[in-house]
Amino acid sequence: MANDSLSFYDVKTKSKFETSEFEVREKKGRFYAVAKSQAGTHECWRVLSKVDAARFSA
Repeated sequence: MANDSLSFYDVKTKSKFETSEFEVREKKGRFYAVAKSQAGTHECWRVLSKVDAARFSA
């Protein structure tokens, strides 16, 4: 994983946060960055382009 960080929006707590600890997942042909919420145990998902998914996966 690259050292780049992404910003995520936590829908449950209605707050934004930035982290470099996330993983890239593919679901039905789309790529997502998935990070643990800083305020709870749930996950926060963010849509990625194919180019960004390849960059972060490498």
